[in-house]
Amino acid sequence: MSPAPESPVPQSSAPESSAPMSPDSAIRVAIVDDQALVRVGLRTLLGSEEGLELVGEAADGREGLALDGLGLLREVTADPALAAVRVVMLTTFELDEYVFESLRYGASGFLLKDAEPTTLLDAIRVVADGGSLLAPSVTRRVIDSFAGPRRTPHPQLGQLTEREREIVAWVASGRSNQEIADELVVSPDTVRTHVSRAMVKLQARDRAQLVVFAIQSGLEPPE
Repeated sequence: MSPAPESPVPQSSAPESSAPMSPDSAIRVAIVDDQALVRVGLRTLLGSEEGLELVGEAADGREGLALDGLGLLREVTADPALAAVRVVMLTTFELDEYVFESLRYGASGFLLKDAEPTTLLDAIRVVADGGSLLAPSVTRRVIDSFAGPRRTPHPQLGQLTEREREIVAWVASGRSNQEIADELVVSPDTVRTHVSRAMVKLQARDRAQLVVFAIQSGLEPPE
């Protein structure tokens, strides 16, 4: 059986708020999946969630083009006009090639289609706020793949300061900004600043891609 193509779920970046969201401030979500039944389920889930606005759906990413999930992801992340769009990839199979290519091309989240509905909703909100969310099994695959001989330091790694390298290593361990701040006894804003500078220097589209670069470069937090 051939693997089903991934389904990118792109949406524009918007901060999460506990107050009721106006239509202009809601997180706008588009569904792309080649299976009608999956689209119905996602539409029902997202349509009933406060703060999310379902703006459209498609079966193949773009009418007239035979694009799979990775193809559409490349189209989105390569378009400067869509720089604010974030993509959560959904897939049936944990095939390494899809995981690695999705993260390399800028996916902000990667989940399996058997994930709990609340996990998908959390992922949408997390990536819209500038973060990333990967299925635990996907994170393990990335770490296992780049541990050892496959590690290749990022060509711009030398531009990072020692502090930036340290914080990027903590990011790759899965810690949040608050957790890193607690570990290093600094403010979350300080961590956020170092992360942002590191992303610019390494040309990482988002936090998920920064994690890939860190793991591939062999950056690890101190014991």
